[in-house]
Amino acid sequence: MKEQFFKWLNLALMLDVFFVLFCFAWLAIALIGHTTNLPLGLNLWYKLWEPVMQPALVILMAGALLSGISSWVAKRFSSDA
Repeated sequence: MKEQFFKWLNLALMLDVFFVLFCFAWLAIALIGHTTNLPLGLNLWYKLWEPVMQPALVILMAGALLSGISSWVAKRFSSDA
């Protein structure tokens, strides 16, 4: 059960990492477009920042902390046994 949970948690975190990287690439491209007066979605990116991208970053950070702490605890208790 525990193994299955961590398998799904790691999969979700991996997908979240790729989503965050995609959002960063979109921001970089949109900023380049903004400097050259091409509409490449910067306004849409700003609208999606708070309801979509900030929670994705929070989930990524919290999941990374949870995964790291849980693996540290598991190693700690398995070495004592």
